Amino acid sequence: MSSTALTASALPEGLLALPGVYQPQADTRLLAGALAHEHLGAHTHALEIGTGTGALALHTARRGARVTAVDVSWRAVLTARLNALRRGLPLEVLHGDFAARTRGRRFDLILTNPPYVPAPAAAPPARGPERAWDAGVDGRAVIDRICADAPRLLRPGGVLLMVHSAMCGADETADRLARQGLSARVTTTTSVPWGPVLRSRRAWLERRGLAAGGEQWEELVVIRARYL
Repeated sequence: MSSTALTASALPEGLLALPGVYQPQADTRLLAGALAHEHLGAHTHALEIGTGTGALALHTARRGARVTAVDVSWRAVLTARLNALRRGLPLEVLHGDFAARTRGRRFDLILTNPPYVPAPAAAPPARGPERAWDAGVDGRAVIDRICADAPRLLRPGGVLLMVHSAMCGADETADRLARQGLSARVTTTTSVPWGPVLRSRRAWLERRGLAAGGEQWEELVVIRARYL
């Protein structure tokens, strides 16, 4: 496992983003850094779950892979399609739930920066920009679904790269993936200052035991899992 300082990545610059669409941030850049260690080419069929602006999907397509991207937000879907059109890159962008839209298909690589911020509401929001980050009281509402569906989505030997906060339990994610037949481990970590969402929930996070008093830094992790 490596600890990485966030530096400028090869992510596309100058991306369009409709209002409310999650824009590339520290977690996006960390996942892009992990992706740099994967071999991609014309033989690679990749899936991005929760594409947002399409930054990671476009970066993957630029390296020669065939890429399918999915998002529950119509604004994100339109944003990613516009960004792909502006760059002349082939990108299949689908709207809806990732499990429903990929039924019957398998991929060599899955990339995902899912919603992972713990929130007082038990269920993730059905609309609004918060859908990009709120994920239930433990932050695992979407993470656990991806872990459960990974064997159905990956070809033998395929790889899942997922980024999320250590606050959600990196060991829990690795254990769930292992129970699904994947070899999983944390490959990269970094620490970033708490953003406005976490700061606004400090008292609640501390009561839940998800953060220590006065904590100001969030650890992000990338988990790499290979379907055996």
